[in-house]
Amino acid sequence: VQLQASGGGLVQTGGSLRLSCAASGRTSGRTFSMYAMGWFRQAPGKEREFVAAISRSDYRQSSYVDSVKGRFTISRDNAKSTVYLQMNSLKPEDTAVYYCAAKYLRFNYIPSTTSEYDYWGQGTEVTVSS
Repeated sequence: VQLQASGGGLVQTGGSLRLSCAASGRTSGRTFSMYAMGWFRQAPGKEREFVAAISRSDYRQSSYVDSVKGRFTISRDNAKSTVYLQMNSLKPEDTAVYYCAAKYLRFNYIPSTTSEYDYWGQGTEVTVSS
């Protein structure tokens, strides 16, 4: 599975961005809907941190880090094999490189650590100016 993240850019405080992560390639017997998808971010000099994740499609659950709750929304379009991160009310502390990740699961679970994910995208940079 290959992941391609896009949608980053420069935005002012209070602005919005929508990140996209398109998945391609396939393992036999597995469809995009069977993968939990996550977004992480890494600011300069800091460790990569969990931002949001969405369960495989049949469970319809999502999880967010406290600092983005109410501002960010993760969603998925299985027909397009794409996961999105809608980011509103952006703050300078949201500045980071954002990475998407995928984890094949047979059950209801939302991974929230980097070590749990099997596939990673290349990252897209988000800069929020004050």
